[in-house]
Amino acid sequence: MLAYVIRRVAQSVLVLLVVGLVAFSMFSFVGDPVDNMLGQERTQADIERLRVTLGLDKPFPVQYWRFMEQAAQGNFGLSYRQGRPVSEILLERLPATLELAFVSGLLALVGGIALGIFTAIRKRGAAAQVIMTLSLVGVSLPTFLIGILLIYVFSVELGWLPSFGRGQVKRLGDWWTTGFLSQSGLKALILPAITLGLYQMTLIMRLVRTEMLEVLRTEYIRFARARGLRERAVNFRHALKNTLVPVITITGLQLGSIIAFAIITETVFQWPGLGLMFINAIQFVDIPVMAAYLMLISVMFVGINLIVDMLYFAIDPRLRVDRSGGRA
Repeated sequence: MLAYVIRRVAQSVLVLLVVGLVAFSMFSFVGDPVDNMLGQERTQADIERLRVTLGLDKPFPVQYWRFMEQAAQGNFGLSYRQGRPVSEILLERLPATLELAFVSGLLALVGGIALGIFTAIRKRGAAAQVIMTLSLVGVSLPTFLIGILLIYVFSVELGWLPSFGRGQVKRLGDWWTTGFLSQSGLKALILPAITLGLYQMTLIMRLVRTEMLEVLRTEYIRFARARGLRERAVNFRHALKNTLVPVITITGLQLGSIIAFAIITETVFQWPGLGLMFINAIQFVDIPVMAAYLMLISVMFVGINLIVDMLYFAIDPRLRVDRSGGRA
């Protein structure tokens, strides 16, 4: 157990170091921030002074080490566009993205598992066939197109839901803001959450359905039915338990990708989260914000995958056998 955990943590750290190198490389290869920060009347002395202030005069390895050291402390420097600490900007935008990702992930997980079980148990039913047909829409259509269609139907034509923004938010503590405590905030969350979670929900649903159909064909399920167990007990006590074991890893990857793919949804709905912040940073070549975004998203993604690996290790008894016994 300990060796497995150490190995997975080491792999996660290595991934973060590589992502950090990619993020830091933008300081050298993506534009020149000095041109954006100084006006037309700048002098060479002004340019050199600003480069020294930003630490751009140091060698590449020194800048990289300094970047990683400060990033580990949550310090990503100053925004080239706003002149404010990047950490403050991240804290302002983080609640919106986390709330959107939480609702989307909950929708994808609960809806995907429930629909997957239903379509597997009622595989020949008309309702299951309709659901499987509609699921092709969620898998085939791009996320931005789904968002535009939802806006056209529910905002433009019906006028039921807002098409952009986060609605009214309330502050909790020093930096957390939430839309859960207001009606306009909840209404503004519906369309972006559906847009972001629909693709993952359909993938999880189809995966659960496929795995459950395989489990229902196994010998021990037939034996359980032969013993006279009720169909409900067979499906949910025996089949479902073994269905979810291989689903955990894929589900974890999908939930992690929700945060990474939120950038498209936030752009379509002008949701004031990290994704929209990143798009604005690209337009103004605000490299510290871009690098901080990549590091933060990678930490979240790697962290979720690490938790999923640990959970999979705890659930699957085959992984708990020592490697000396011939299995991981």
